[in-house]
Amino acid sequence: MTPRVFEEAVDALASMSWRPELVIEELPAPQKIAPYAVAVGCDVVLHDAELGSGRLVLLHDPEGNASWEGDFRCVTYARADVDPEMVADPLLTDVGWSWLIDALERNQAVYAAPSGTVTAVSSKAFGAIGDDPPRAEVELRASWTPLIERGDQLIQHFQAWSELLCMTAGLPPLPDGVVSLLPRRPGPRSR
Repeated sequence: MTPRVFEEAVDALASMSWRPELVIEELPAPQKIAPYAVAVGCDVVLHDAELGSGRLVLLHDPEGNASWEGDFRCVTYARADVDPEMVADPLLTDVGWSWLIDALERNQAVYAAPSGTVTAVSSKAFGAIGDDPPRAEVELRASWTPLIERGDQLIQHFQAWSELLCMTAGLPPLPDGVVSLLPRRPGPRSR
């Protein structure tokens, strides 16, 4: 039987009101990491241009997990193209990590045991594809443990994740009380 707190968490994820730039879809969740899991993918789209993408996996083990320091774990991946000059900045990776921590704190998401990596990559094409423009991107892989008592308390963590995706893609967080005027896209509704 699925634990009530996990059902509440899935309901909270399904009822999220996402920024209109985020196109959310439910993905197959990993089956072997935890007894219960749900996953969503996201494209950050503005004016029909994809600015970035990511995914979020919410894991739950009712018995707890010592390495998680709790019984839930959020695991995320976020990537976006950046200006080639940004990749050369030695502070980009530190700034990328601060996007996650700042988003969690701004959304009052109580958490423990954050971990992850931030990678900045620059590539240039050669040979038959030598005319392709240079590419640069930043990629964040991270996880943290939400400290919650009820599943609906994960909303702050989902909001922080959406803010992280937007910041990675170059969109600033919306100030409190400000609503974007772009058309709203619904989040996942199935389990």
